[in-house]
Amino acid sequence: MKWIGIDVSKISFTVAYPTENAYRLEIFKNDCKGNKQFITTLNNDNYQCVLEATGTYSTLLLYLLQEAHMAVSMVNPKQINHFAKMMLSVTKTDNLDAKLIAMYGEKMKPDIYKIPSLAIQRLRQKRTLLRQFKKQLRMLLNVQESFLALPKVDHTANKALKKSIAFIEKQIQELNLDIVAVTRNEFSKQLDHLTSIKGIGNGVATELIMATGGFEYFNSAKKFAKYIGVCPSYQQSGTSIKTKGIITRHGDPELRSLLYIASWSAIRYNTQCRELYERLKIKGKPSKVALMAVINKLLRQAFAVIISNTDYVDNYTYSTE
Repeated sequence: MKWIGIDVSKISFTVAYPTENAYRLEIFKNDCKGNKQFITTLNNDNYQCVLEATGTYSTLLLYLLQEAHMAVSMVNPKQINHFAKMMLSVTKTDNLDAKLIAMYGEKMKPDIYKIPSLAIQRLRQKRTLLRQFKKQLRMLLNVQESFLALPKVDHTANKALKKSIAFIEKQIQELNLDIVAVTRNEFSKQLDHLTSIKGIGNGVATELIMATGGFEYFNSAKKFAKYIGVCPSYQQSGTSIKTKGIITRHGDPELRSLLYIASWSAIRYNTQCRELYERLKIKGKPSKVALMAVINKLLRQAFAVIISNTDYVDNYTYSTE
């Protein structure tokens, strides 16, 4: 297998082709024509391309590579960054990054990436827009609150502010309904199974479906928990360094926040989650530590109902991790 490293930017992408003694570098425009031009250079089925996750900048290239039946891997930029430190690299350029990505592929042999389904892509676009609207709404509400402290508020400015707030609130409401509708249409069984778990509502269920690619990217809750950063880390070296219990905080922070809120409901209505929480509190664990354990329990329940293709039965013991 020959590993090709690709460093993608907004305008162009740099490709490092492996040769006998070094890497040959080429630069292509990051548009449809440039992507297709690059793919025509891959006349060997023994190639596997590796590139960093750069959001929308790499989406077209990923799609065209998979359309051409070329093996491609997507890696977290943090992995390349740590790999560069391991290689004692102190310089960062597009050319060097492309070489490092190719070397990473050769040494680490990452899994082949599977592009999300069209339904998941649609949902993620709606989610991105929804989150931006929520940020704008928070900003406008802060401005509105600041106006309350003024002795006299300008009528025109206040009217425009209220109009903007009303518009964004309407967009948020419509997007929320649209996301639930698309999820219900495309992933109805998964949505029903997930929402049967006490503590998981439509919002959390939809986010879990998006994050897991319809539960195709992960085969266990343990791997998914590690991916989104809700599993505890552990460090041990000799007799002096022993650190345990701090979550890694990788992945999507908004999904972690939603799961944290879901855990509040779970300790009230979900029997297994409540018993777990109470047991940890009796042992003297802090509330946040106990709630993080509840989140992991919820994820295990979520994967169990999806894998078994059944609704959740409260207080039933599932064997799936």
